[in-house]
Amino acid sequence: MKNLKLLCSVAGAALVWAVPVAAQEAADDCSDGGCFVAPAPFPILVTASRGQSVTIWDYTGSFTVITPEQLENRQTRDIADILRDVPGVAVAGVAGQTQIRLRGSEANHVLVLVDGIEVSDPFAGEFDIGTLQADIGARVEVLRGPQSALYGPDAIGGVVAYESAGGRNLPGLAARIEGGTQDTVNGALRYGAYGDSWDTALSAVVVSTGGQPNARGGTRDIGRDSYTLSGKGSVRISEGFALRAAARLIRTEGETNDSDFNTTSPTFGFIIDSPGTGFTNEAIYALVGAQAKALDGRWTHDLSGQIANVSRETAGPFGVSSASEGDRVKLSYVSAIQLADVHNLTLAADYEVEGFRNTTPGGFAFNGRREIEQVGLVGEYRYDGEAFDLSAALRHDINDLFADATTFRVGVGYRVTSTTRLRAAAGSGVKNPGFFELYGFVDGRFIGNANLRPEKSTGWEVGIDQDVGTNARIAATYFDSELDGEIFTTFPPPAFIATPANRTTVSDQRGVEVSLAARLADQWQLNTAYSYLDAKEDGVTEVRRPKHIASAALTWTASGDAASATLIVRHNGETPDVAFTDPTFAPVRVRLDDYTLVNIAIQAKLADGISAFARAENLLDEEYEQVISFVSPGRSAVVGIEARF
Repeated sequence: MKNLKLLCSVAGAALVWAVPVAAQEAADDCSDGGCFVAPAPFPILVTASRGQSVTIWDYTGSFTVITPEQLENRQTRDIADILRDVPGVAVAGVAGQTQIRLRGSEANHVLVLVDGIEVSDPFAGEFDIGTLQADIGARVEVLRGPQSALYGPDAIGGVVAYESAGGRNLPGLAARIEGGTQDTVNGALRYGAYGDSWDTALSAVVVSTGGQPNARGGTRDIGRDSYTLSGKGSVRISEGFALRAAARLIRTEGETNDSDFNTTSPTFGFIIDSPGTGFTNEAIYALVGAQAKALDGRWTHDLSGQIANVSRETAGPFGVSSASEGDRVKLSYVSAIQLADVHNLTLAADYEVEGFRNTTPGGFAFNGRREIEQVGLVGEYRYDGEAFDLSAALRHDINDLFADATTFRVGVGYRVTSTTRLRAAAGSGVKNPGFFELYGFVDGRFIGNANLRPEKSTGWEVGIDQDVGTNARIAATYFDSELDGEIFTTFPPPAFIATPANRTTVSDQRGVEVSLAARLADQWQLNTAYSYLDAKEDGVTEVRRPKHIASAALTWTASGDAASATLIVRHNGETPDVAFTDPTFAPVRVRLDDYTLVNIAIQAKLADGISAFARAENLLDEEYEQVISFVSPGRSAVVGIEARF
């Protein structure tokens, strides 16, 4: 596909012209509840507080850290894939839209941060996680449970934070090129550098595939190209004062198939081969910030500004069928002070303006600009003791379209013994309707509802982290939450055109999350996760939320890191969904079969800094659907080479 040869040439050239630099430090192996090996410095959670970072030993909620080593061992290219290994996370992807749900929440209830930038598109209120490709050396944090008290609307279910490696974390030149079945060609190129008072990193990633058919009985391959360019850096101007910046461009182009809208057809309501249909997503994100420290670094002042500009366009054989543009400008000020080593107080203020424009051609819909302005005020306190930890946060949001909202979060942790820690947390969340839900329009298919009100949630959890010797940790959590005013799609007569509305009944989500991280021997490492979810709205199980999700990753590493192999098994239980196969467009409940995916990834060192690798995905060629009548990809395989010097 276009530009692919150029990008591959750049990645290939980097393999030849790479120059020696320092190697990356080995990172710790973390899973839900923390890291069972205590490296130095202690692992931290960047997003667990609006002030200073929190060590995993002091955090009172549920989290997962996906390390650069795990991304590398599992040869992750799409971040959505490895999120299937996180307890409480359900992934459902089709061409042009991949959604994640945390603990039964909706996809637009999950706040996604990339290098500290909020990346959800304002018109849909969610981020297409399928467009987030893995940079070399990146890491991911997942906080589960309501986080609106820290981050405002969009964080009912939790936060997913993706962090690319800085120049100091991973200096030098790194490149990767791979190819395989379905005309797959992927490449990555990265350069990082640092000095005494500065660091910088630049990265480019391309993920391209000719694809496979995704309609039942279809023959049309659904391919895509995704390109990412990013950069970040910081500079210390003087002792106690530093500047930072980050920017990212993501562009994804791909083919799609459409539903059969012929009410007399036997495949009415199902996905069919639709030549000429496709989508284009493009997003530009940027952040600049300044930080000043006083009182020997114990008092921090941080001022930042960020922008997001997102556009989405879908097209059919006769041209563009729908298009939207959204943008966000956000300013934040955070003042955090540490008192007597164990007391931490943070005050924060956020000012945000989101805008939207329906750019669908044809004059069917209002194409002027819509805006929402919001101010959020945050107060947070943390006590980090030897055995006892306490956290509390309160936020008040002032919105010019909706009623003001106040949210909270409290948590406690108690170390019963040196190997056993109990924790509990409770909080509330709010989610404002997205612009498309309010004002969106697709001719003959969708009409927005300007009378929608925000969704509100409250929830709590209790958990235990148990170390088994020095080589394993088990974490278990029970959670319970309630959502009021859930926004859903209805089809009112006589036109039966889709439109959103608030439910008048309550949605409940409760369940259990269990994980195990273990070093079985010097060369063997195991990470497993299991989630049980009971999500119901007025007693009816909610769609695309499987009751059972499980995963396991077993990694073997040869002496001296000469080679490694990772076996990944991911199971998704039976999942309810809705089909629109009734000519009245009334939703028909269906059940998708459970499925199990088996992947294997191997790599071998060829020379100092150079390695070859191969992987097979869906090794057993499982036939499955994540969304009704969308057939997911079958078996695939790739081989490649990577250089780091």
